[in-house]
Amino acid sequence: MPKTFYVTTPLYYVNAAPHIGHSYTEIAADCLARYHRLKGETVFLLTGTDEHGQKIEQAAAASGQPPQLFVDGVVARFKELWTLLNISYDDFLRTTEPRHVRVVQACLSRLQQEHKLHHATYQGWYCTPDETFWTNQELAELAVAGTVSTSCPTCQRPLEAVSEEGWYLPLENHRLWLQHFLATHPTFVRPETRYNEIASLVNRPLPEYLCITRPRQRVGWGIPVPFSEGHVTYVWFDALLNYISAVGYDVYEQRFAGPWPADVHFIGKDILRHHAVYWPIVLHALGVSNEQMPRLIFAHGWWKVGEQKMSKSLGNIVDPTVVINHVLKGQPFAADVYRYFLLREVPFGQDGSFSEEAILSRLSADLAHDLGNLVNRTLSMIERYCSGKIPEPHAVGCALDDEPLQQAAVGLAAQVEEAMTRLEFSAALERIMRVVTQANRYIEVVGPWRLAKQPEQAPRLRTALSLLAEVMRVMAILLEPFMPSVAQAMWQQLGCGSRPRRLQDTARWHQLPVGQPIGPHPVLFPQVVAEVSG
Repeated sequence: MPKTFYVTTPLYYVNAAPHIGHSYTEIAADCLARYHRLKGETVFLLTGTDEHGQKIEQAAAASGQPPQLFVDGVVARFKELWTLLNISYDDFLRTTEPRHVRVVQACLSRLQQEHKLHHATYQGWYCTPDETFWTNQELAELAVAGTVSTSCPTCQRPLEAVSEEGWYLPLENHRLWLQHFLATHPTFVRPETRYNEIASLVNRPLPEYLCITRPRQRVGWGIPVPFSEGHVTYVWFDALLNYISAVGYDVYEQRFAGPWPADVHFIGKDILRHHAVYWPIVLHALGVSNEQMPRLIFAHGWWKVGEQKMSKSLGNIVDPTVVINHVLKGQPFAADVYRYFLLREVPFGQDGSFSEEAILSRLSADLAHDLGNLVNRTLSMIERYCSGKIPEPHAVGCALDDEPLQQAAVGLAAQVEEAMTRLEFSAALERIMRVVTQANRYIEVVGPWRLAKQPEQAPRLRTALSLLAEVMRVMAILLEPFMPSVAQAMWQQLGCGSRPRRLQDTARWHQLPVGQPIGPHPVLFPQVVAEVSG
């Protein structure tokens, strides 16, 4: 029986409302999950929320609410956004759920019973915004010009000097194993620049220990440590375990009841160290074999506003809801326009720059002028010249003008597969839109409106419109992972009703029944009219 394709997002930290960075990871994961479903595979898409830790405790106190009530409110906003973005997740895990708490506590107990934990006092630095510890050794290695900074290397905010007694998981004595694992699994971390970053990191000594607890008197909001009443679980140890707690990991039987190992962990590059160093070491300490390790960790880039990384303190956070409901106001498929922009604008893995002008430019050029124009012209001509029914092509076959477009459409799925295998969402969309452009040029060259004026050209006209309808059918299938609502609308406009969309059908021709009535076809992407001031 084929393995379930298992794809995850990180658990989003719910100290504040979701922003464009959260939506980017979520949309990428959803796109990949939808693509594998389109291939006929069984897919499990996991997402959720990380709800413990000092930062959430502080945010709850500032709001005048108890932590549980506070996180309940923020989690609702994440779920509302995922509904708006049409995210097809199979499970939404919250770290406050009993099913997760049980696994975390069982993992802690097992590590302690097997004498794999060390009790000591930590002295170093802590970044509360990132919930991350830094040792003097790490800060010295990352220092510029020999000057050790007390700012967080990841977020550049001030670090707090801490001295905490607690329980620690050895890191350094797992380093040689991780070094060898990386060397023998060169695609474990992508893109290649991130792999090189982690490979370089493990070629040097790691901090001796990873703190996996926090003193309860310092942080009260966390999963209690079962063997130490005075401690709660460190939020990062807690959160990472969601990837196995959600799929039926039985700590004591050392087995999984679900789709593990994960095929892809999608993360932002700011949490790469946690996922590519801490996470495999935690699994290794729990006895997970190399064969059962996650298959790929993909660390994508950040979205910036101009040249600045988004920051609450700078006030430049992009709210996806505002973009969809206000910047794209009047667009019937605004959420899909937003999805398209994020997946198309930059190669996945690189940083991107967001602006209202950029998203409106993509809407106007790619979607309204190219894709929307192709769909509208094709269906309008079928309605005008073929009584609103899929025409029968000429029996002799396609004309010389037809063959390049037909071949491009039939071969498109293979090109998309090549790009999606490498998680190159932008490249996949570029290839799709290239055929859209080719189809629009075909319309201009063939000129169905000219053929319609010549009765003897009726067979040629029907063949051309049949060809364009088939191209639209292929597009309605291949665009499903990227713009699911638009793809569904195209399918309905073709008159395909509830028939399933399957990737394998894109390599077949003449799949639309002759005489099938097309559906109503309102404009998919109304043209944006620029506001003129003054």
